[in-house]
Amino acid sequence: MEKFECPCGYVYDPTEGDPEGNIPAGTKFEDLPEDWICPKCAAEKEYFESID
Repeated sequence: MEKFECPCGYVYDPTEGDPEGNIPAGTKFEDLPEDWICPKCAAEKEYFESID
């Protein structure tokens, strides 16, 4: 699954999800709630970029 990186350096890995944000493992980035924000810096989803 595709990973996405925030400008602050946080990487959202769908295989891990976001336990602190109650996002279960296996949740694709595009399936995150619209109001989900970076757990490190509170940036919105629009600022994340896909990484290989």
